[in-house]
Amino acid sequence: MMQENDLKNLKKRYLIWFYKVSKEALDKIERKFSQVDIDRFILKKLKRSDKHEAIEFFIAQFSDYIEKKEQDGLNLKFENKKLKPEYLFLVLKLQAIEKAIVKELGKKALVEIKRLYETEMTERILRSTEH
Repeated sequence: MMQENDLKNLKKRYLIWFYKVSKEALDKIERKFSQVDIDRFILKKLKRSDKHEAIEFFIAQFSDYIEKKEQDGLNLKFENKKLKPEYLFLVLKLQAIEKAIVKELGKKALVEIKRLYETEMTERILRSTEH
């Protein structure tokens, strides 16, 4: 017979895993939009500081990159100007997982799991050697 604490730990690990994979799937879409906001700001600064014709080509490339990224994001999130069912399902699933975490482990656990997720994602970026 499994002890209550062991059962709680199994549930906790499952909820952490389920939160992580669901949040990653949603973030894969949402990051396109948050990145485009930042990219547009950077592009604006680059255009203002462009005193060298030599970098016009790179500014144009960056602008094209931004437009492609935005279109990719729109295609992942919308279909015929409506949210895609897959996207809506991801949003609702993540909300349900968060409620399950609160039910099983409490509000503090949800805050902690979100913090752990952000820490892990940031560490992945800092460890990454890809460009």
